[in-house]
Amino acid sequence: MRSKSAVILANGSFPTNEIPLNILKSADFIVCCDGAINKLEVAGIQAQAIVGDLDSLSDNLKLKYKDIIHHFSNQDTNDLTKSINWCLSNKFNDVTIVGATGERDDHMIGNIFLLPSYTKKMKVKMLTDYGTFTPLIRSRNMDSYTGQQVSIFSPQSETTITTANLRYELTDQKLDMLWQGTLNESMGDSFRIDFEGDSLIIYQEY
Repeated sequence: MRSKSAVILANGSFPTNEIPLNILKSADFIVCCDGAINKLEVAGIQAQAIVGDLDSLSDNLKLKYKDIIHHFSNQDTNDLTKSINWCLSNKFNDVTIVGATGERDDHMIGNIFLLPSYTKKMKVKMLTDYGTFTPLIRSRNMDSYTGQQVSIFSPQSETTITTANLRYELTDQKLDMLWQGTLNESMGDSFRIDFEGDSLIIYQEY
């Protein structure tokens, strides 16, 4: 399938690190989660779509961007999930999420642990000002560099994990608590994650 990519700007803290900021600036297609358009306007960057329940948009902005607004009032999902679903319905299959952390810790945690449900439908990752969260639904090699800080989060405690080329190796190990896979370190230009279970989330520091 031909790759069709988009960047989703969530309504958390606007990126300040050059890595997510440059990805946002160079994006061919930007989807704003509702009120994130306020921050994008200040940065002087153009959005191609605004998705959400519109509870964070002023009447002036609703009028200004009426041609690219996609209103979904369903309160069973947050604006980030609404944006992901809009991307899916418009044939985007490679999505980078920025601005999904900061401001509200509960939103940040929710956004991170929604990632595995998204990656079952498309290629997706989340960039913060400090690193990248990548959801996995199958074993794989991860590009890295020597000394890169790595954390493994296992939403399901029954998942068994085996790693290679990390400082603290796991061998058919279950992580009963979310903190148990944190603060590891890559020993080279890649590392391997093998697991049996539903999903993992890998954090890699820049």
